[in-house]
Amino acid sequence: MRATKSELTKTTDTEEMTIYEGTWGDMLVRYLVFNKRFDVTPYLKGLPDDLDPCPHWGTVVNGQITLRYDGREETVTSGDAYYAEPGHTAIVEAGTEYWEFSPADMMRKTEKVVTNNMKAMVPKQR
Repeated sequence: MRATKSELTKTTDTEEMTIYEGTWGDMLVRYLVFNKRFDVTPYLKGLPDDLDPCPHWGTVVNGQITLRYDGREETVTSGDAYYAEPGHTAIVEAGTEYWEFSPADMMRKTEKVVTNNMKAMVPKQR
């Protein structure tokens, strides 16, 4: 299978990020664009050890991602391929774009927790 980002479905489009995705067999394929620096760490609360248990494989098109594990850190930049093993968090710098491939079932479980945490952190409107 193959796709350009525009051939995937735009599933998120906010001031902070745009996400395009599709499902290829058991894998979730995503193209992510970050307009602002994004630290996913606070949104992982409630997952095992408050870290992302889902593995990801990807390639950075532009920008930089810092992957943090218990006791170590890796930085991936434009042109790098990466593997984010289970038990990580990430900080994505503004202007970063990347392709990412993840087991769809595991990613959906992680996304559910992240989405619920994001909603809980949004100030309530009166």
